[in-house]
Amino acid sequence: MRAVVYEGFREAPTVETVPDPSPPPHGAVVRVEASGLCRSDWHGWMGHDPDIRRFPHVPGHELAGVVEAVGADVRRWRPGQRVTVPFVCACGTCEQCAAGQGQICDRQTQPGFTHWGSFAELVALDWADVNLVGLPDEVGAAAAAGLGCRFATAYRAVLQVGRAQPGEWVAVHGCGGVGLAAVMIAAAVGARVVALDVSEAALAAAREAGAEHAVAAGTDVRDLTDGGAHVSLDAIGAEAACAASVAGLRKRGRHVQVGLLPEPPRVPMDLVIARELELLGSHGMAASAYPEMVALVEAGRLRPGDLVTREIGLDEVPAALPAMGDGGAAGVTVVRP
Repeated sequence: MRAVVYEGFREAPTVETVPDPSPPPHGAVVRVEASGLCRSDWHGWMGHDPDIRRFPHVPGHELAGVVEAVGADVRRWRPGQRVTVPFVCACGTCEQCAAGQGQICDRQTQPGFTHWGSFAELVALDWADVNLVGLPDEVGAAAAAGLGCRFATAYRAVLQVGRAQPGEWVAVHGCGGVGLAAVMIAAAVGARVVALDVSEAALAAAREAGAEHAVAAGTDVRDLTDGGAHVSLDAIGAEAACAASVAGLRKRGRHVQVGLLPEPPRVPMDLVIARELELLGSHGMAASAYPEMVALVEAGRLRPGDLVTREIGLDEVPAALPAMGDGGAAGVTVVRP
C-alpha cells in the first residue's frame, strides 16, 4: 500500500510503498476512504506524544472507510461494511471499559500513535467488535472521518463533560477543527457561543458554525456574557488559551481542557478557588457513546461535513502535516488516499 511515512521526529515525511497490514485475531483492516488531518498528528510528528516509539512511522488517526478484512475472533463485522472508529481503541475488558469509559481504557491503542495509522490506503485496528462504528449511507466519508476524533471529542467535551445546557454561555478558545465542531455542537443544543481565535478566517468559520460572538483571542469573555461563560473550552492547547478559558468563567463554571499541551501550563488557581470552578479533562469518546451522535448527524441536526474546507491526496500530506504548526487553513482538511 501507499502511505505517508516519517523516519524520526520532525523529519520530512514522504510517501512510500510499504507492506499491507494484516488484521490481528481480534481486529480488522479498514480500507481508508478519508482521514482527517488533525493537530494531534502534528504533535506526534513533533515528538510530543510518548506513544510513538518506533520508526518508520505512519501517522493518521481520524478515519472512515470500508472493512477490508477481519481477524478470526471478530464476530460483529465483515468485509464491505462502512465504518469509523474512535481514535482510542478500547480493549473492552479492563476496569475502565467495564465502567463504560473506554476513552480512557487502560490497554488502549491508537492508530497513528501506538501503531501505523490512517494516512495510508489501509489501516489495522484493534478489538474490532468493541470499537468499530457503523456508518449510515447518508453520511459521506469526508464528514464521517471527523467522527473518529475531532467531532466526537468536541461532542463529549461540550455535552457529556462540560454539561452545556440550552441558554448557557459556552466559550470556545481556538477555532481549529475541534473548536469549530464544539461551536457547532453547542449552538445546535441551544447554547449561546463565544468563539475566540487569532485568525479572522477561523472566526468567520465560527460564525458560520453558529457562534453568537466571534472575537479576537484575548477579548474579555465576561464582558460579552454578563458575568462569564458557564462552560469554556481550550480547544487549541496553549497556556494562554487555557488561562483565558479559566479566567472567562462565571462562578461555579466548568473549564474543559481538550487541546493537547506539550508543557504543563500555569493556571490561575486563585480564580478556581475564589469562584469554585471545575477543571475537567476530555479525551475522545468511547464507541458505545456514538449512536446518539451518529443519529444526530444522520438526521442533519449536526453537520460535520460543513466544516470540511479542503480535500487533499497522500502526496500533499508531507507538506500539509508540518504546516499544522503554523495554524493551518481555516476549517478541516481531509486526506483522500
